Amino acid sequence: MLRNLSIEEFVNQTASGAPTPGGGSVAALVGSIGAALNVMVYNLTEDKKVYREFEPALRDEVDQAAKKLTKLYNELLVEMQNDTTAFDKVMEAYKLPKETLEEKEKRLEAIQEGYKVAMEVPLKTANLCLESLFLMEVLSIHGSLHAISDVGVGCLLAYAGVEGSLLNVRINLNSMKPGHYADEIKEKMEKILNIAKDTRSIIMNNVYSRLEG
Repeated sequence: MLRNLSIEEFVNQTASGAPTPGGGSVAALVGSIGAALNVMVYNLTEDKKVYREFEPALRDEVDQAAKKLTKLYNELLVEMQNDTTAFDKVMEAYKLPKETLEEKEKRLEAIQEGYKVAMEVPLKTANLCLESLFLMEVLSIHGSLHAISDVGVGCLLAYAGVEGSLLNVRINLNSMKPGHYADEIKEKMEKILNIAKDTRSIIMNNVYSRLEG
């Protein structure tokens, strides 16, 4: 399991000639770290006077954001492994026999199905990272000023998780037959990326504004 590797082992395995872990797994990992950083900011905020002075509704909003971010960073670790597993299945499909017409048809079907799964995993990762960005916005406004730079770093990592995942969706989509399904995925990708860019801008503007006082 990738999540059980040390940081050095993961980096070395990524740098090796093996096709996995690749960009999809790395995108999920950086998204997970970005969410975790914002949970850290919450933990550095909740024992401060300013947090205790929050109105109950605001305190609940901040609490819920941290709770959801905790769930998300764990889910992203699962997708980190799923991405590698999915791509390994594609590689296995390419190794299927292709001597007879029937074998060729089964092999092609397995390859297409493999690419579909390999595409849907990073698409899910992109959505999870986008959800993380939404939750980071409240911390960019109400998180501890002493850790506001960590909100920014987490935001940039989550955004990298979004766009990095979508790059993997696109490259797998290129190996699939054109049609309604592929067009639908492209529309989803564009929507996710545009929303992520806007949300990143809002959060980073909040971060820089608070850094500048």
